[in-house]
Amino acid sequence: MTRPLQVDPRGLRFSAALTSVVLAAALLAPRPVALVLLAAQALVFATGASGRFDLSPYGRVFARVVRPRLGAPSELEDARAPQFAQGVGLAFTLVAVVALAAGLDVVGLVATGFALVAALLNAVVGFCLGCETYLVLRRLAPARA
Repeated sequence: MTRPLQVDPRGLRFSAALTSVVLAAALLAPRPVALVLLAAQALVFATGASGRFDLSPYGRVFARVVRPRLGAPSELEDARAPQFAQGVGLAFTLVAVVALAAGLDVVGLVATGFALVAALLNAVVGFCLGCETYLVLRRLAPARA
């Protein structure tokens, strides 16, 4: 059995902060600009949901610019919960993109708003809503033999 991928939780919070900026800008921007911002954020989420945090644009900025100034982390985190959270973020941004493209502005804005709230929770106080959802689902799932 292989050991799960480990990630620096500071990088996850940094990514959540950048995500918050992009999502807030999408809420304030005209529809065409919001669509571009949300599509770009969906690609970032897709990279994280694939488990390749090292290929994420935000992860690369953190690894090359921020982490060298902070030093090594005191602890690492199992990547499975953040990977699930990235998938949830991807789902919300895809709903927002499709809704805005179809002219369903309220649905698109609400989906973007939900993603923004989750990103802000992680960025500001370190509470990853998607990660906690993953852990609850793991506890509720029947144990494998």
